[in-house]
Amino acid sequence: MSSDESSIVDKASDNVKNVKTHEQSADSLKDLLSEVLVNAKFPDANTVVSGKLSADHIDKIAKAGIEHIINLQPESELSFDEKAAVEEAGIHYTHLPIAGAEDLKQINLLEFDKVLRANHGKKTLIHCGSGNRVGACIALRAGWLRGRKMETAIERGKEHGLSSLEEEVRMRLLVPR
Repeated sequence: MSSDESSIVDKASDNVKNVKTHEQSADSLKDLLSEVLVNAKFPDANTVVSGKLSADHIDKIAKAGIEHIINLQPESELSFDEKAAVEEAGIHYTHLPIAGAEDLKQINLLEFDKVLRANHGKKTLIHCGSGNRVGACIALRAGWLRGRKMETAIERGKEHGLSSLEEEVRMRLLVPR
């Protein structure tokens, strides 16, 4: 085998190892948090989507290695000082309130996208009351900001918890941006 062929084999082997590491990371988050969180979804190695958090969840989330929490719940839905609890646990916190369909506006999605891009590669938990608004935001981001076809955007949203807001998201994706 030539040195070029050997180099290609080594790179392929490294890629397989990286894929396994990402899969193991996703499995680890799933193993650590699936029984703890409400409506938990694990769409990729670094992302966890869930419903409402409680103060009891924060320590377990920190121990699982979550580095950033994005909360889409408005203040009226919170039952504890989530920001203080999360920051006390050493986790970065972003609050982007999306109360419902009326807040699924492009300006809010631009801010959502900005936060996701700024924290790319970090283990991130995104939550709302059930995961539905998270999925809606992911679908609209995919359609409006990433130029994905509607069905691809909807599927991406469903992987992240989109359910009862699906029709609303479909209607919004039909409107040219």
